[in-house]
Amino acid sequence: MAALTGEARPRLSPEALDLLFRQARTPNGFTDEPVPPDALAAVYELIRCGPTSFNQQPLRILEIRSAEARRRLLPHLSERNRAKTASAPLTLLLAVDLYFHENLPAMFPHAPQLYEWLVGAPQVRRERGRFDAVLQTGYLIMAARSLGLAAMPLLGFDEAGLNAAFFPAEDREALLVMNLGWPSPVRRERLPRLAFDQVVTTL
Repeated sequence: MAALTGEARPRLSPEALDLLFRQARTPNGFTDEPVPPDALAAVYELIRCGPTSFNQQPLRILEIRSAEARRRLLPHLSERNRAKTASAPLTLLLAVDLYFHENLPAMFPHAPQLYEWLVGAPQVRRERGRFDAVLQTGYLIMAARSLGLAAMPLLGFDEAGLNAAFFPAEDREALLVMNLGWPSPVRRERLPRLAFDQVVTTL
């Protein structure tokens, strides 16, 4: 790798970059150690600082901790994901708050016109909210890794079923199911990644 100069020099140690990127893996499984509420709170304290458009913060996190909540969740997952989730220490149901704009007067007070616009534009609000909530989900994965946790994001689920089961008020929409825990020592090999020249075009 070429040496980085000037403002591009990394501020993190090589070990930290390994933890977050180079040596990190989506886990095959987790240890039996529980994930306490203060660990998730520490994760959130990091992701809440991640940049979003207009400081919008539409991500909502539903902790699936009780046996009853897990029983309600599992039927809406694909069979493969059901097995993974049944044994996970903690499962998060990540959702977008369709009324996130109600917090904008406090979060982005210098642009009151943005709030007024979004009040009357529910479809735009939904699209913008989903975009920033997905962005925040990426921060969640990296924040978890930085604290020694591992995140297992899952897309195989019945979105309508989850929404009906957990968000009957229709004020939120399910985005992602994510299992969280301390990674098992068994690590999978990293699959190939695209090279720089396959991704970056210079004009």
